[in-house]
Amino acid sequence: MTTQGRPGMDPAELRERAVRLVREGEAAYGSEWGAICAVAEMLGPTAETVRKWVRRAEIDEGTRPRPDHGRACATQAVGAGEL
Repeated sequence: MTTQGRPGMDPAELRERAVRLVREGEAAYGSEWGAICAVAEMLGPTAETVRKWVRRAEIDEGTRPRPDHGRACATQAVGAGEL
């Protein structure tokens, strides 16, 4: 399996660099999505992959709440009449 991005850069380094570049480029590109697309084109992964890396970094840093999968599953079960 091959990894995308620059040769010699391991996946963790690629993720960290992409997240850093998105944060640094938001003002220059006018939006987070603009920065994500530019960074994706520059480094090689898809824009969606870079967006997910940024979201994961926000969750890990505590600046974005973790998704509550337990609540979603319970809500789905109630809707399906399983509870």
